[in-house]
Amino acid sequence: MDQPIEFQHKQSAHCENGVVSNLLRFYGINLSEPMVFGIGSGLFFSHMPFLKVGGIPVTSFRPLPGIIFKRTSRRLGISFERKKFRNPKKAMEALDNNLNQGIPTGMLVGVYNLSYFPDAYRFHFNAHNLVAFRKENNTYQISDPVMEGYEQLTYDELLRVRYAKGIFAPNGHMYWVKNIPKNIHLEQAILKGIKQTCKDMLTIPIPLFGVRGIRYLSRKVRNYPRKLGVRKAASYTGQIVRAQEEIGTGGAGFRFMYGAFLQEAAQILNKPVLRDLSIELSGIGDLWREFAVITGRIVKNRNSLDESYDKAADLLLVIADREEAFFKKLKLAVS
Repeated sequence: MDQPIEFQHKQSAHCENGVVSNLLRFYGINLSEPMVFGIGSGLFFSHMPFLKVGGIPVTSFRPLPGIIFKRTSRRLGISFERKKFRNPKKAMEALDNNLNQGIPTGMLVGVYNLSYFPDAYRFHFNAHNLVAFRKENNTYQISDPVMEGYEQLTYDELLRVRYAKGIFAPNGHMYWVKNIPKNIHLEQAILKGIKQTCKDMLTIPIPLFGVRGIRYLSRKVRNYPRKLGVRKAASYTGQIVRAQEEIGTGGAGFRFMYGAFLQEAAQILNKPVLRDLSIELSGIGDLWREFAVITGRIVKNRNSLDESYDKAADLLLVIADREEAFFKKLKLAVS
């Protein structure tokens, strides 16, 4: 092997943002996790009854895996090479070849069999991002942005998570920086990212996405006990809480992160109004946190008389109204 890669690890709240930020830092481009999140238009909402995990409809607070990464690289003019492999052995050979050339390499993996994850955080989710940056004695040095420090995976362990089965199976997906432009137009990338987020939250006509999707979920939650029964209603609601609080940073956390992005953007673009809007969005994040508390207690059957499905559904309507007003003001601020 040539000169070992010295890769700086920095912990983040969300794996996709963190991998992009850490990879770009390796090449001398220092963007915070919130900045990557904002440029990549990572704030989103969807409730998709046609897509189910364990028989329960999927609720998501982010776009599809890889979208943040794709948008960020395109808007900054950075080119990445991406590959999938039918043959697991060839996938590992390709990774080793990159590491021998001093190229830190990002990968999509399944969470369930990650040996360094605590048992409580292992579930069937196949869109987790991490970086391999060195191989020593058949063991890979890993930068997983949701972990505090560097981790290790053996050849067999890494192979297993790269070929996890189920929905969004990674199929050996790996990616790495191919080319960095001499000049990066950060202001333009920020504006494009904000405009895309406003469009996604306000104008998608299908009522499963954005603000319309939040209102749609409100109607569903209100009817859960009557249509599903107590036990199944709790399972469906628990999936929402899990998506919001455990998978990535979810409803409240993503609002706080986007608020941090707007504070940075306010300074870069010299638009003080974005700083005011970041404070408003943090208030909406607090409402999402309140929703998680209420629904979490319902799921555990610890709710008080005023913590009902109707109360949760009403709160979603308040959130939807607040977010609609917020994104209209944000759209106007950058138009």
